[in-house]
Amino acid sequence: MSQKPESLSFDRDFEPAHGTAIPVAGNVLRLTANNESPFTFTGTNSYLIGTDTLAVIDPGPEGDERHYEALLRAIAGRPVSHIFVSHTHRDHSPLARRLKDETGALLVAEGPHRAFRPLALNETNALDASADNEFQPDHALGDGEVVEGDGWALRAVLTPGHCANHACFALEGTGILFSADHVMAWATTIVAPPDGAMAPFMASLDKLLARDDHVYLPGHGGPVRSPQKFVRGIRSHRKMRERAILARVQKGDRTIPEIVSAIYASTDPRLHGAAGLSVFAHIEDLAGRGLISSDGPLTISSVLRAA
Repeated sequence: MSQKPESLSFDRDFEPAHGTAIPVAGNVLRLTANNESPFTFTGTNSYLIGTDTLAVIDPGPEGDERHYEALLRAIAGRPVSHIFVSHTHRDHSPLARRLKDETGALLVAEGPHRAFRPLALNETNALDASADNEFQPDHALGDGEVVEGDGWALRAVLTPGHCANHACFALEGTGILFSADHVMAWATTIVAPPDGAMAPFMASLDKLLARDDHVYLPGHGGPVRSPQKFVRGIRSHRKMRERAILARVQKGDRTIPEIVSAIYASTDPRLHGAAGLSVFAHIEDLAGRGLISSDGPLTISSVLRAA
């Protein structure tokens, strides 16, 4: 899930071709589920890798019969040895169980869904309904672990932040990184506590900057070209947003809605709730660094002040 910022240049020229398998690289097909929304753009991307025996990345949302049938058409009766899941939000992982039952493939992911921290007293998890709490991988990936298949090898690049179990997958020898929801070409990623956390998200951006991938194939939208430059832009945008939040608190704003109305004035009001969650993630990070404090436990309704 993502939100569109006003200060970055994003590529929104993407044709999803719902129900059709689109070649995007050698031995890589993309299928986009028809679950478009303000938070999923044109829908969730699933990827098929290989020629004879396949791997599938992020089969998609539960109950999407047309997308499931499109996956089976693209698989075309070939064996599927592995199903990779980047993270356990309901637009990415639920169809993995049904596809496993159909194909006998091994479910591979970082781990089951979990939050970064427990809920504070009287706090609610705004994205609880988005979590696929039933998902359990057959194999839990370690950072840097390589899973090999028939003519392909995928390396796990663990990137917590959007959620605790988020992983990207590097297709070895190609320069391709399947970046899921960590980096996308159409919008910035929502980081919503307690499932998300800003400090790990920023550390994961730095981790990707240290790599030399040539292109990202994300969970929503089209490819991310010149990815290191793009990631530097996202990192700068987040730092700019952090400074703006701190400045609003120093000027007297005391609640997240006040801050959102000031610094997201040109953003679609339908996205203000999501923007508030990202502001909350920044505030948690600022508080952890001693730059902001609150009256009582830090929650999305806390009264804030500059430390």
